[in-house]
Amino acid sequence: MYSLPKQIRSRTIENVNGLSMHILEVGYEDPKRPCLLLLHGFPELSYSWRKVLIPLAKEGYHVIAPDQRGYGLTSGWKNNYDGNISEYFITNIVQDVISLIYSLQKRTIHCVIGHDFGSFVASYCSLIRPDIFQSVILMSAPFSGSPKISNFYDKKDNIHEELENLVPPRKHYQWYFSEKEANNNMLNCAQGLHDFLRAYYHFKSADWKNNKPFKLDTWSANSLEKLPRYYIMDSEMGMAENVAKHMPSIDAINNCEWLTEAELSNYTRIYKKTGFQGGLNWYRCMIDNSYVKRLELYSGLTINIPSYFIAGASDWGIYQKPGSFEEMYERTCSNMKKPDLIKGAGHWVQQEKPKETTDKILSFLKDL
Repeated sequence: MYSLPKQIRSRTIENVNGLSMHILEVGYEDPKRPCLLLLHGFPELSYSWRKVLIPLAKEGYHVIAPDQRGYGLTSGWKNNYDGNISEYFITNIVQDVISLIYSLQKRTIHCVIGHDFGSFVASYCSLIRPDIFQSVILMSAPFSGSPKISNFYDKKDNIHEELENLVPPRKHYQWYFSEKEANNNMLNCAQGLHDFLRAYYHFKSADWKNNKPFKLDTWSANSLEKLPRYYIMDSEMGMAENVAKHMPSIDAINNCEWLTEAELSNYTRIYKKTGFQGGLNWYRCMIDNSYVKRLELYSGLTINIPSYFIAGASDWGIYQKPGSFEEMYERTCSNMKKPDLIKGAGHWVQQEKPKETTDKILSFLKDL
């Protein structure tokens, strides 16, 4: 269980597309309330929404945050690297979400809100089932659309070879997350799981003062090497070693109001039990060509329901894939409100600046 205010109800919903899905919710007393569905990313949990659940519910919403497949207190998923991982393909994750909605006796969601990888899930929910999802808010990870239909003559992507040829050699974090040793590297690292998570969250937050993002020119090694080591890693190191060099001081930890040691302990306790492999399998499905090819089915489709994008102004995630942010706003989302970047926040925007994030969400919802 998570350590939570008493207003937040924690429960498990059975038979959700084969899962026993754990959810947090507030505002559940009145079934007529419009529903907000909050989808977390990696390495996060439903607990990552703890600071916005109650403020959103106070404005008249039933607010639900599940532990998604591969995460937290949800069970029924396979924690495997080898073998079939199709349960983690994005369309099955969308099916998880829809099954949860029906299990809760809902038929529509007023707004689906996704952060980090949850933004990817929210995007496909909106793209595939706009009859269910009436609006969408993407956070920290732009969605540039489904893969374009490819053919034999398309130019091959040599980005990994280019990165390896840099001095020192580098590698892309998503491809690292797809390697077999990634889970063990983070789970059983030399510094310990708790300190790994502390360094990882710190490194991607506004607390790390070198997070001063800017647009990159091209999808090339020379551009991508400007990204911090949590995105374009030192090739000879795992993620644990890359972030260990940026472990905050004891004073910085004690002064970190957005993620106290007690709050971080909730993540440590859960990930010690589950490991990271479930979440890592999401990345594997996202970059495996056999799965990517299936998403060409949705190539050219746009998100036409009201949409909005929120991120921290110190979040490199906005620009990690050159052109994605602009593609999202100018083409993929046909009815998108002007995006907002929140000052003083990095990647974990709803935790680092919960009031500002809540205010932005409510302003968008008010205008629907």
